[in-house]
Amino acid sequence: MTQKRDERGFTLIELLVVILIIAILAAIAIPVFLAQREKGWASQVESTLKNAATAEESYATENDGAYTTTLGDLTAQGLRYSTTDVTLSFGTGAGGSASYCLKAVSQHKSSIVYWYDSTTGTAIDQAAQPGTCTNA
Repeated sequence: MTQKRDERGFTLIELLVVILIIAILAAIAIPVFLAQREKGWASQVESTLKNAATAEESYATENDGAYTTTLGDLTAQGLRYSTTDVTLSFGTGAGGSASYCLKAVSQHKSSIVYWYDSTTGTAIDQAAQPGTCTNA
């Protein structure tokens, strides 16, 4: 009359092993995710810098080849260059008054800094090669 009960389940050791495996996977995945966020911020800074360089060149085209050193001059002509997540500053390039230099800093992580000199025409990571921008 007594029925044999089948009492199967997980032991405490088995549950702890599963939790340990999940913890190891999380320890690997979280730093990878954070690195991807930083790459995204760096791409945003570089993109803003290139957009600002294009706006600066457009400004010079409309103003007899004269470059501006203020953000207000660009926005006054309707040129869009920036985002609220990036701080942008202007300076004089290596070519003197015939060139310009831009410096962009991420608001999310201040160590993400790029600069652009119109004489080279490329955005460069400040950590890889320190910029030569003056007044930026």
